[in-house]
Amino acid sequence: MIIDILFFIGGLILILIAGELFTNGIEGIGHRHKFSQNFTGSVLAAVGTALPETILPIIAVLFFSESSGHEIGVGAILGAPFMLSTLAFPLIGITVIIGYLLKKRDLALNVETIGLRRDIVFFLFAYSIALFIVPFENHLLRTFTALFLIFLYGLYVYLTLKGESEDMEETEYLYFSPKNPNPPTLLIWFQVIFALILMIGGAHLFVHGIEKVSLALGFPPLLFSLLVAPVATELPEKINSILWTLRGKDTLAIGNVSGAMVFQSTIPVSFGIVFTPWNIEGLAFISGVFAIIASFFVLILSYVDKKLIPFGFALGGSLYIIYIYLVLKEVGI
Repeated sequence: MIIDILFFIGGLILILIAGELFTNGIEGIGHRHKFSQNFTGSVLAAVGTALPETILPIIAVLFFSESSGHEIGVGAILGAPFMLSTLAFPLIGITVIIGYLLKKRDLALNVETIGLRRDIVFFLFAYSIALFIVPFENHLLRTFTALFLIFLYGLYVYLTLKGESEDMEETEYLYFSPKNPNPPTLLIWFQVIFALILMIGGAHLFVHGIEKVSLALGFPPLLFSLLVAPVATELPEKINSILWTLRGKDTLAIGNVSGAMVFQSTIPVSFGIVFTPWNIEGLAFISGVFAIIASFFVLILSYVDKKLIPFGFALGGSLYIIYIYLVLKEVGI
């Protein structure tokens, strides 16, 4: 039990360290290659931190299809956007509100609303196709739909790259080269890749520790798979976004989450549509609907007032609380 708790704490510490290294390195890459803040946060950071939870459903579907691999894969694919919209977004909102109450920052999110709206609209369109429009029987149409979603993500990346956005600010120093004001590009990329590997390792330790502790305490395995594991796999986005929010780099913080939502609703979904029965029902379907509702609420508030966006983010967490209640009811607790 003590060892499992140490695994849990150790994994969390690794994720925190990796998050600091990753955000520092990504900022360096964005500035070095003259990428905009939107592209750096919504594409580079988002795809990088989304890779760990993207690999999980692919492995589950391809190598464990004879057991419950398809169900685990589909659940993981749908769970990622749900956790991002109902946990990661709320964490950003709560961080902003707490920072404002402590007089550490403004209440208004200094985010480029054009980029935020583009991310949300792409996500809502792609995810709605995945939940409501995908044909269930015709394999040719399913393949065409999957290819369309991949094309949609390519279009999103292009528009984000070409869209108007502020340039990345130069980082004060690179952790892997603190005394060099102009570190080699290869070293910056190495720090980012190293941070990603550290994140994956930390997430595995975190999940392993929580799983063992939860089972030792009589926590139902189903409850763990539906609630605890997805929270752990989305920790990189959450940690990175909180760090950026605390530093007032709101465009990077939000782009890391909203960009990951676009990626998760297109690339992993297209894989699921082709390689699984893609029968979305029950709690899986509810999680998808909740993700759409939470995102749509943020989209509406982005047109009203930047000071309301943090509250819109925070209110999305209420949907996660409702989902917890539904899961507890499902497993009979």
